[in-house]
Amino acid sequence: MSEIGLRGKMLVKDIMSSPVVTADETETVNNIATKMSKEKLGAVIITNREKKSIGIITERDLVVRVIAKNAKPDQVKAKEIMTTPLISIDPNTAINDAARKMSRLNIRRLGVIYKDDIIGIVSDKDLLGVMPELIEIIQEHTRIENSKITEEPEETPQSGYCDQCEAYSESLKECNGQNICVECRIELEQEE
Repeated sequence: MSEIGLRGKMLVKDIMSSPVVTADETETVNNIATKMSKEKLGAVIITNREKKSIGIITERDLVVRVIAKNAKPDQVKAKEIMTTPLISIDPNTAINDAARKMSRLNIRRLGVIYKDDIIGIVSDKDLLGVMPELIEIIQEHTRIENSKITEEPEETPQSGYCDQCEAYSESLKECNGQNICVECRIELEQEE
């Protein structure tokens, strides 16, 4: 993860995984699965001869399109099972927009494209990884905002009879457990 810095928003480039592990569209699924296992990855970006990203193979693609169909992984090519096109996002997109896009499209990974080149991948796991930090930031912000509020907000005057002089008043305030009018409060302050 790159350094977040002091920006107002956290961006995709702050949390994306980079560099991206790629595989050619003509590679066998067996080689891709081996690469995923070796690199401890849940997905590999598939590229064409020009090295442009054209799709993605995820663990789910391997299960649904190879294992469940009892296909021979050493005979199946990447282009036969990849999910295409690769859904992508700009690295300067806010992570909340990336999360919305992933949710709306019901996908778990986005390719990060800059100037037509794949520079990273962002996954739902990457987004979840920064949630504790974001929650801490929100909590700290709330603490700061709450500290700006005076500890004892000014009481709203009440209407009723003064417990001291028993006169009706529109501006009673609680003082030593009693509702006291303005005149009686002044007298009490003078006595002290």
